Amino acid sequence: MATADADYAGPVTSGSDERIRLVVLFGGQSAEHDVSCTTAVHVLAAADPHRYLIEPIGITREGVFVRAEGAAELLAEREVSIGAGRQPALAAVDALEAAGPGAELMSAVSDLAVDHRVVVLPLLHGPLGEDGTVQGLCELANVAYVGAGVLGSAVTMDKAMAKTVLGSHGIPQANWLPVQEREAAGDLLAVAKKAVAELGLPCFVKPANMGSSVGVAKATDVDELVEAMIVAFRYDELLVVEEAVTAREIEISVLGNDTLELSVPGEVVPGAEFYDYEDKYLDGNAQLVIPADLPPAVVERLHELAADAYRALRVEGMARADFLYEEGGRGPLVNELNTIPGFTPISMYPKLWEASGLSYPALIDRLVDLAIERHARRAPKRITTRPLRDPDGP
Repeated sequence: MATADADYAGPVTSGSDERIRLVVLFGGQSAEHDVSCTTAVHVLAAADPHRYLIEPIGITREGVFVRAEGAAELLAEREVSIGAGRQPALAAVDALEAAGPGAELMSAVSDLAVDHRVVVLPLLHGPLGEDGTVQGLCELANVAYVGAGVLGSAVTMDKAMAKTVLGSHGIPQANWLPVQEREAAGDLLAVAKKAVAELGLPCFVKPANMGSSVGVAKATDVDELVEAMIVAFRYDELLVVEEAVTAREIEISVLGNDTLELSVPGEVVPGAEFYDYEDKYLDGNAQLVIPADLPPAVVERLHELAADAYRALRVEGMARADFLYEEGGRGPLVNELNTIPGFTPISMYPKLWEASGLSYPALIDRLVDLAIERHARRAPKRITTRPLRDPDGP
């Protein structure tokens, strides 16, 4: 368990000539655009200006990159409280200088490294941000970035692939089935009946590549399952149908590259039938219990599974590991890992670290340092001009 110093400042010495240029990417084209914007406001307010030169860059719903130097103030003026029903958007910064397409943008960002170290902090939840796409741009631009790499991001984002990988490592999880849109198009009712026969009722339907419970629904009969799949297919061409489990929802925050730190566990007590989008961001009725009331042996098992899943999915930097805990049954089941978890001060990921001794600003510092460490470690192996040969060979 982490017992991090709340005043952790990392290896970087403050000073205008030594500051890291921190590129904060927010917004995006996914259904989680609003959540990303809210997260950005809090990160921009918390990042230490003595340690960082902040470069906020927004992505509109249409995919236009904008150099939003005034993004923090503009978003704050728009009353970003999602609970109040006033959701942030990038319309206010659309008129600012366009930064160009993604590849051009990242090339320009890499040019900044002449005088400063550059670290990109992606706060892009969901597709076209959390799924390896932006991470690939950062790799092409040869800049350090926070969070999982291309492979870890892509595999973890796709729930079906992540479950397949976790299953191959013997990591316990709820029973599930993948459903491809092209396979279901001919007879969705038959697909639904097959899923019920294998998983029982009730069951859950989830788009494979989406977060924040967007498109997730609970079905109690075959007709509801068909309707839930129709809705979920609006977000992805691949779905996961999963057995309903009577369990407690437990979460662990993970931090690190090679060496991992694990937070105290937290419990989500949904205010709705399950922890859906409204319960997370609109109604605010869910309760977060930190630390969760669990026996030490169960906490040890949660930490073990969180670390195993993190490594199996090739995650680095950070992730939130979500569990379903069947008391008296199968015990902890890995539900999923989130490589760019909710990151507002009231989100579970930073709250778990705060309870473990690491403050919100210090958490940002730690993530930046992990990004720099991984980039430096990988740099010598990224590019070779010719195949390496055994010096003693032919």
